[in-house]
Amino acid sequence: MIAEITIVGDTARDIEHPIERISRDTVPSDTVSLARFLLGKVLVREFTRGTRAGRIVETEAYLQHDPACHGYRGITPRNRSLFLESGHAYVYLCYGTSYLLNVSSEAAGIGAGVLLRALEPMYGNEHMRIKTKPINSMHLMRGPGRLTAALRVDLRHDGLNLFGAEPLWIGSDNYDIGSIGCSVRIGISKAAAEPLRFFVAGNRHVSGPRKLNII
Repeated sequence: MIAEITIVGDTARDIEHPIERISRDTVPSDTVSLARFLLGKVLVREFTRGTRAGRIVETEAYLQHDPACHGYRGITPRNRSLFLESGHAYVYLCYGTSYLLNVSSEAAGIGAGVLLRALEPMYGNEHMRIKTKPINSMHLMRGPGRLTAALRVDLRHDGLNLFGAEPLWIGSDNYDIGSIGCSVRIGISKAAAEPLRFFVAGNRHVSGPRKLNII
C-alpha cells in the first residue's frame, strides 16, 4: 500500500518515515562528493492536491573542466543555473523530447553539476505517468527523462533552490543505502571512460545495462 504524505512546515511526513528538508550547510560543495551524498536522499515534488516523491538511486557527476559538462565552454542563457551555488536545479530539454534534472554542485560561478538518473518511487505513484500512459512502477522513474516526466519537472523549475522552501526539493529520511557502486557514465561520447556514475548497489530501479550495475 502506498503511504500518503502531507507537508508540515519543512517536513514531508507519513506515519513511519518523516522526510526532512536538508540544510545547505550539510551539503558537500564538490561535485563527486555531492553525487555520492545524494544517493538515498528523497526528491519531493509538491502539488496543490498532493505530493509525489522518489528516492535517488543513481547519479552522474559532470565536472567544470569536463568536455561532457554543459558548463565546459562557459556560461550561456541556457546553462546559467549550472553556475549557481551548490544545490540549485539545472533543467534542460534533451533532444527536444525529455527534460533532465541536474543539481549545481560547486561554488557560484563554477559550471558543474550532478545529473539525477534514476529514482525509486515512494509516494504518489498512482498519479505518475509517462507520455500520459500508465507504466510499471519498476520503470516509472528509471532514467533521467522518465523521472522528470513522472514528477512533472520542466523548465519552470530551472534555477530553483532544491534545499530551500520550493515545490521541488531534496530531503532525507535517514535511509541507509548500503554499498555504492561506480561506473562510467551512460549515453555520452566525450570523456566517456570517466568513472563518474554512482548508484545504490543492488537497487532494481537503477537504469543502464546490467554490466554497469555490478560492483
